[in-house]
Amino acid sequence: MKLLVELEQEVDGRWIAEVPDLPGVMAYGRSPEDARAKVRALALRVLAERLEHGESGRIF
Repeated sequence: MKLLVELEQEVDGRWIAEVPDLPGVMAYGRSPEDARAKVRALALRVLAERLEHGESGRIF
C-alpha cells in the first residue's frame, strides 16, 4: 500500500507533512525527514485502529 505524503515548510521554519487520503493525519517536524517519519507513524496507527474496529472497507 502506498500513501502520498505532502510536505510544506511553514513560515516559522517548521515542516508539516500530511496524508491527503487520511483526513486529519498531519504532523510537524524540524526537517522534512522528521515530519515525514512522524506522519507515516501516525498514518499506520490510524489504519491499524480502523482495521481493529472493522472499518477495513472504509480505509480509503
